[in-house]
Amino acid sequence: MEYRELGNTKILVSRLCFGSLTLSPLQAALPVKGGKAVIHSALEQGVNFIDTAQIYNNYQYIKEAIKENFRDTVVSSKSYDYTRAGVQKSVEKALRGIGRDYIDIFLLHEQESALTIKGHWEAVEGLIAARQKGYVRAIGISTHHIQGVRAAALTPELDIIHPIINKSGIGIQDGSVAEMTDAISFARSAGKGLYGMKALGGGNLIAERNEALRYILGIQELASVAVGMQTTDEVNFNINFFLGKAVPESIQQRIAQYNRCLHIEDWCQACGLCLVKCSAGALSIVSGKATVNPNLCRLCGYCSTACPEFCIKII
Repeated sequence: MEYRELGNTKILVSRLCFGSLTLSPLQAALPVKGGKAVIHSALEQGVNFIDTAQIYNNYQYIKEAIKENFRDTVVSSKSYDYTRAGVQKSVEKALRGIGRDYIDIFLLHEQESALTIKGHWEAVEGLIAARQKGYVRAIGISTHHIQGVRAAALTPELDIIHPIINKSGIGIQDGSVAEMTDAISFARSAGKGLYGMKALGGGNLIAERNEALRYILGIQELASVAVGMQTTDEVNFNINFFLGKAVPESIQQRIAQYNRCLHIEDWCQACGLCLVKCSAGALSIVSGKATVNPNLCRLCGYCSTACPEFCIKII
């Protein structure tokens, strides 16, 4: 496994980061024992980096996976807090949840621009204090916005940026793939540590998995790439791919046979833009939320490109 330093933090991470949203109660809802087993399979093969968030509600999976032989695993979490007291409580919750007295990285979730970072500055100050006390090793933001990346790059107090990036630009809220990669390059030149998210476009690029992963691995400014995994087959596929090895045909066949479904997050605002994009007529608005008819859905993922809130995923 290849390891790289996250910016100037001295935190060494595996190029493949275990994205834990997919196994959490929000998506696959694996039992804790099953989630632990999937994470373990990655850690045993050299992955040393796990990405989570308070909203994922899956700290218990990570705690069980790292409590014995993998205590030094790098863990990154995030929260939507905007007050000093709120973010400090979130850090404390993360520490209790993963069973350690420090967490490696803590991010403000989904920052959009210099204005949102400024508006959440009280929370930034809370994270600075946590870093000074040793509860957090590095702080930063996650973002779906090009302007978020650029703003964090120009903020000396922030160490880490976790941007959305994939070959099709799915989920980028304010520009193109080229503009996002330019922003990532700018941030890296400013000394920031970067690790990418949504390389498979929230599952919408699964059919193009090889091309999507080749693209993301070509972005050298990213120290690591968080990829969502919910089975050991997916772990083994990704580890082989990241190592440049041929993926066994048996694993490829099993992954191809997985029963996928269109998943619409609870924060859907029922704007209806996805309905316009769906030529199969599989979507409708029911009780203030987009709803899918699985008998009509083709799993093409076109609807996700129209969603301004990035709440449509294939899992």
